[in-house]
Amino acid sequence: MVRLQHQFEFCEALASEVVEWIATGGSMLPRLLGLLYLLFLSQALLSQQSGTAGPNSIPATCPVTEPYQTSLFVPPPPHPPKAPAGNFWFGSDTLWTVLRVDGRWEGLPHYTPTDPTFRQKLFFYRQGYFARMERKPHLIVTGKRLDSPAPPLLSDGATNGLHGDQQFMVVGINLPTLGCWEIKGRYQDDELTFVVWVSR
Repeated sequence: MVRLQHQFEFCEALASEVVEWIATGGSMLPRLLGLLYLLFLSQALLSQQSGTAGPNSIPATCPVTEPYQTSLFVPPPPHPPKAPAGNFWFGSDTLWTVLRVDGRWEGLPHYTPTDPTFRQKLFFYRQGYFARMERKPHLIVTGKRLDSPAPPLLSDGATNGLHGDQQFMVVGINLPTLGCWEIKGRYQDDELTFVVWVSR
């Protein structure tokens, strides 16, 4: 709205200058040309700002999971109530994970130098999960790309993890392409789904 108001003011001033230029027999030409330049410049800036998103932007068509879409889940003790900086907890007591606030996975490495897929490690938590009793948890992770055809992601078998008194499940995944990915984790009868934007 502000940009449109500025353009209207430019046009109004331009029209006034045209009338004055006609009345004075053309002596206002330099001022008129200056206003024309400012008008075209403002139009170019407006077009640039309202154009397509940059290469590192998340497209509006990718519904990444963000904190405002949740009730800001707080995990039960002994897990910390707040996730590490730049992240948030997502899920429920029966199954939760940690996600980036900006909805991105950037700069994921290749598993090996000759592997074209993009490697990520996921951490899943569950109230009552005992890592020492279930070293190979029955956690299944699947995923599909939403914005373009692509093979499904590849998932390793899950393993257990311990950090102090926190116990969790860990699984490595390989994404065949960049883009918008919907990922599902399933443990027993509980499922957790989220969407991330994967970029370089």
